[in-house]
Amino acid sequence: MCGMDNATIPRFLVSMSASFMQDTENDMNALINAHTHRGRSRSPHVGLIPNVTPEAQRSQTGVSSDYAHKEGHHWFVLRVTYNRTEKARVIIANAEVQSYTPMHYVAKKEIGKKKRILQPLLPNLIFIYATREVANSIIKKKGDGYSILKYYLDKTKPLEENGKHPPLTIPFIAMTNFIKATSTNNEHVRIVSAEQCHYKSGDTVKVIGGEFEGVIGKVARIAGQQRVVVEISGLCLVATAYIPTIFIESFK
Repeated sequence: MCGMDNATIPRFLVSMSASFMQDTENDMNALINAHTHRGRSRSPHVGLIPNVTPEAQRSQTGVSSDYAHKEGHHWFVLRVTYNRTEKARVIIANAEVQSYTPMHYVAKKEIGKKKRILQPLLPNLIFIYATREVANSIIKKKGDGYSILKYYLDKTKPLEENGKHPPLTIPFIAMTNFIKATSTNNEHVRIVSAEQCHYKSGDTVKVIGGEFEGVIGKVARIAGQQRVVVEISGLCLVATAYIPTIFIESFK
């Protein structure tokens, strides 16, 4: 994906299942179809599965507008080993599960010209929405004779029978919020450390306008700008681009 320009990158290739819970459907639909409501396009984040509905295949985004929290399913974080990202994508695609890979644009100079290069926001990590059984089967698949996908483990939890910590799972609503924060074309979205976040109050807020509308997090000053920070517990902190105070309200 790296090195491709805007014209050659699909806008948002996330595969989704057919039926979704009503309380999160509206948020997810707004997320995917934001270019319709606000006159802008979404970032080309990578979904890898071909099981989209005919309606989704005809849409500009290539994404189904139907979303649901499915019983027994969890968002798992998979780590790609040996830099075999493309092979990992094939394995996940063949498993026909929902997946998400956050991408972002990075400004670089190539042969004296500035270009926006698409790169993973979290290198070598892929998120999948599946049951533990299906996720286990994906982990066991071989690429060139060896397993190229491993769980990102939750080291805050007790060891399982196999002597390892359980896989990290991300709550559905938290993942929805993370996708909102990372699915824009804004190159100023970034992964940050706790030390970089100078929180104003620690109170939870919601963005009510602009390209990050709907994102829930905490206001912090990072790199001299006011941003909203979203936390995926046990994995990362992601900061939006600058957000004016007028677009921020308290959230309880």
